[in-house]
Amino acid sequence: MKNLLLQYKPFLLFLGKFILSYLVLTFIYQSYLSRYNVKDFDVDFFTQAVADQSATVLSWIDSNSYTMPHQTEPTVKLFYKGKYISRIIEGCNALSVMILFISFVIAFTGKFKKTVLFIVFGIFLIHVLNIARIALLCVALYHFPQYEHLLHGVIFPLVIYGVVFLLWVIWINKYSFYATEVDKK
Repeated sequence: MKNLLLQYKPFLLFLGKFILSYLVLTFIYQSYLSRYNVKDFDVDFFTQAVADQSATVLSWIDSNSYTMPHQTEPTVKLFYKGKYISRIIEGCNALSVMILFISFVIAFTGKFKKTVLFIVFGIFLIHVLNIARIALLCVALYHFPQYEHLLHGVIFPLVIYGVVFLLWVIWINKYSFYATEVDKK
């Protein structure tokens, strides 16, 4: 048994760090969300900010783009060209994607400063891509509403998760302790 633990120690350390950081960050996120009253249709600050920033990007294309609170659910309505196109819900804010990203980077530890800088850079990139994703999705849904499932359920998630995967590959191969161990061989 001891030999098995020693043999799989790197994997078990990775798994332990990933699960622990994921659970801690998810608990913090859920605690943050619990401050908002869903029954009163409260929208959390970050979701509102994502909706407003998406509307700002859309306003660069059409000045009649804006947000408004939804009257019957805890979401934000997003309008493009004066037409209600989509609703921004808690899941649209990409925080769960950021939590997954951070947990993976922590699990493949690197030097502290590089780890923090990479996480900050990654979070910023994910946030910017998410805003662009929402804005482009609204434009696409305005012109092609019949492709909503394909656009919202397949293409745009594939882009954001693809970028996160690419960031993970860069992290592992360039900055993690794993990369420095491979370089030594």
